[in-house]
Amino acid sequence: MTDSSSNPARKDIGTLIVAGLFVALGLITLNDVKGYSDTDSIVFPSFVAYVLIFMSVLVIIYSWLKPNPDNGFGKGDWWRRLLLVASMIVACLVMPYAGFLPATVIAFAGSLIAARHEGWDMRSGLVFAGSGAVIMAGFYALFRFALGVPLP
Repeated sequence: MTDSSSNPARKDIGTLIVAGLFVALGLITLNDVKGYSDTDSIVFPSFVAYVLIFMSVLVIIYSWLKPNPDNGFGKGDWWRRLLLVASMIVACLVMPYAGFLPATVIAFAGSLIAARHEGWDMRSGLVFAGSGAVIMAGFYALFRFALGVPLP
Protein backbone atom coordinates (compact mmCIF):
# COMPACT_ATOMS: atom_id res chain seq x y z
CA MET A 1 0.00 0.00 0.00
CA THR A 2 1.50 3.32 -1.02
CA ASP A 3 1.19 6.41 1.06
CA SER A 4 0.69 9.58 -0.96
CA SER A 5 3.01 11.48 1.39
CA SER A 6 5.87 9.17 0.42
CA ASN A 7 5.26 9.73 -3.28
CA PRO A 8 6.93 13.05 -4.17
CA ALA A 9 5.11 13.23 -7.49
CA ARG A 10 1.69 13.29 -5.81
CA LYS A 11 1.00 16.59 -4.11
CA ASP A 12 -2.13 18.16 -2.64
CA ILE A 13 -3.76 18.89 -5.97
CA GLY A 14 -6.94 20.34 -4.46
CA THR A 15 -5.08 22.53 -2.00
CA LEU A 16 -2.67 23.75 -4.66
CA ILE A 17 -5.53 24.59 -7.04
CA VAL A 18 -7.51 26.55 -4.44
CA ALA A 19 -4.46 28.37 -3.08
CA GLY A 20 -3.43 29.23 -6.65
CA LEU A 21 -6.91 30.61 -7.32
CA PHE A 22 -6.65 32.76 -4.19
CA VAL A 23 -3.30 34.12 -5.34
CA ALA A 24 -4.89 34.96 -8.71
CA LEU A 25 -7.87 36.62 -6.99
CA GLY A 26 -5.51 38.68 -4.86
CA LEU A 27 -3.60 39.82 -7.93
CA ILE A 28 -6.85 40.66 -9.74
CA THR A 29 -7.96 42.70 -6.73
CA LEU A 30 -4.66 44.59 -6.62
CA ASN A 31 -5.01 45.34 -10.32
CA ASP A 32 -8.63 46.44 -9.87
CA VAL A 33 -7.94 48.91 -7.06
CA LYS A 34 -5.53 50.82 -9.30
CA GLY A 35 -8.59 52.33 -11.00
CA TYR A 36 -10.17 53.66 -7.79
CA SER A 37 -10.32 57.43 -7.69
CA ASP A 38 -10.65 57.70 -3.89
CA THR A 39 -7.36 56.78 -2.23
CA ASP A 40 -9.11 55.86 1.02
CA SER A 41 -11.04 53.13 -0.81
CA ILE A 42 -7.81 51.44 -1.88
CA VAL A 43 -6.47 50.67 1.61
CA PHE A 44 -8.77 47.88 2.81
CA PRO A 45 -9.02 45.82 -0.42
CA SER A 46 -5.28 46.15 -0.98
CA PHE A 47 -4.50 45.00 2.56
CA VAL A 48 -6.83 42.02 2.25
CA ALA A 49 -5.37 41.14 -1.17
CA TYR A 50 -1.80 41.23 0.15
CA VAL A 51 -2.72 39.07 3.16
CA LEU A 52 -4.62 36.65 0.86
CA ILE A 53 -1.64 36.33 -1.49
CA PHE A 54 0.86 35.93 1.36
CA MET A 55 -1.18 33.29 3.20
CA SER A 56 -1.95 31.41 -0.02
CA VAL A 57 1.74 31.28 -0.91
CA LEU A 58 2.44 29.91 2.59
CA VAL A 59 -0.22 27.24 2.04
CA ILE A 60 1.32 26.34 -1.33
CA ILE A 61 4.79 26.02 0.22
CA TYR A 62 3.51 23.97 3.17
CA SER A 63 1.41 21.76 0.92
CA TRP A 64 4.33 21.21 -1.41
CA LEU A 65 6.68 20.29 1.43
CA LYS A 66 4.23 18.19 3.44
CA PRO A 67 1.45 16.75 1.27
CA ASN A 68 -1.89 15.69 2.69
CA PRO A 69 -2.78 11.99 2.20
CA ASP A 70 -6.33 13.03 1.21
CA ASN A 71 -4.84 14.87 -1.78
CA GLY A 72 -6.28 18.19 -0.61
CA PHE A 73 -9.92 17.31 -1.16
CA GLY A 74 -10.62 15.62 2.15
CA LYS A 75 -13.58 13.56 3.16
CA GLY A 76 -16.90 15.26 3.68
CA ASP A 77 -20.28 16.12 2.27
CA TRP A 78 -19.97 17.76 -1.12
CA TRP A 79 -23.46 19.24 -0.84
CA ARG A 80 -22.29 21.25 2.16
CA ARG A 81 -19.33 22.65 0.24
CA LEU A 82 -21.49 23.48 -2.75
CA LEU A 83 -24.16 25.11 -0.57
CA LEU A 84 -21.57 27.29 1.14
CA VAL A 85 -20.10 28.50 -2.16
CA ALA A 86 -23.51 28.90 -3.79
CA SER A 87 -24.90 30.93 -0.87
CA MET A 88 -21.91 33.30 -1.03
CA ILE A 89 -22.25 33.74 -4.80
CA VAL A 90 -26.01 34.32 -4.56
CA ALA A 91 -25.46 36.86 -1.78
CA CYS A 92 -22.96 38.75 -3.95
CA LEU A 93 -25.38 38.76 -6.89
CA VAL A 94 -28.37 39.83 -4.76
CA MET A 95 -26.61 42.61 -2.83
CA PRO A 96 -26.71 45.34 -5.51
CA TYR A 97 -30.46 44.85 -5.99
CA ALA A 98 -31.83 43.89 -2.57
CA GLY A 99 -29.26 45.55 -0.31
CA PHE A 100 -26.79 44.56 2.36
CA LEU A 101 -29.08 42.98 4.93
CA PRO A 102 -31.09 40.62 2.64
CA ALA A 103 -27.88 39.45 0.97
CA THR A 104 -26.29 38.90 4.38
CA VAL A 105 -29.30 36.82 5.46
CA ILE A 106 -28.79 34.58 2.40
CA ALA A 107 -25.07 34.17 3.10
CA PHE A 108 -25.61 33.55 6.82
CA ALA A 109 -28.43 31.04 6.33
CA GLY A 110 -26.56 29.10 3.65
CA SER A 111 -23.39 29.02 5.73
CA LEU A 112 -25.28 27.95 8.83
CA ILE A 113 -27.12 25.13 7.08
CA ALA A 114 -23.86 23.94 5.50
CA ALA A 115 -21.97 24.02 8.80
CA ARG A 116 -24.61 22.55 11.12
CA HIS A 117 -24.06 18.80 11.38
CA GLU A 118 -26.34 18.25 14.34
CA GLY A 119 -30.09 18.08 14.03
CA TRP A 120 -32.33 21.11 14.25
CA ASP A 121 -34.84 21.85 16.97
CA MET A 122 -36.84 24.95 17.84
CA ARG A 123 -34.40 26.15 20.49
CA SER A 124 -31.28 25.89 18.30
CA GLY A 125 -33.12 27.53 15.39
CA LEU A 126 -34.14 30.49 17.56
CA VAL A 127 -30.66 30.83 19.09
CA PHE A 128 -28.99 30.81 15.69
CA ALA A 129 -31.53 33.17 14.15
CA GLY A 130 -31.19 35.60 17.06
CA SER A 131 -27.41 35.50 17.10
CA GLY A 132 -27.37 35.88 13.31
CA ALA A 133 -29.59 38.95 13.52
CA VAL A 134 -27.29 40.51 16.13
CA ILE A 135 -24.18 39.74 14.06
CA MET A 136 -25.71 41.10 10.85
CA ALA A 137 -26.94 44.25 12.59
CA GLY A 138 -23.49 44.68 14.13
CA PHE A 139 -21.77 44.41 10.75
CA TYR A 140 -24.29 46.79 9.22
CA ALA A 141 -23.65 49.34 11.99
CA LEU A 142 -19.90 48.86 11.71
CA PHE A 143 -19.80 49.40 7.96
CA ARG A 144 -22.48 52.07 7.75
CA PHE A 145 -21.78 54.22 10.77
CA ALA A 146 -18.31 53.47 12.16
CA LEU A 147 -16.48 53.02 8.85
CA GLY A 148 -18.77 55.18 6.71
CA VAL A 149 -19.00 52.60 3.92
CA PRO A 150 -21.96 53.31 1.63
CA LEU A 151 -24.05 50.14 1.53
CA PRO A 152 -26.58 49.20 -1.14
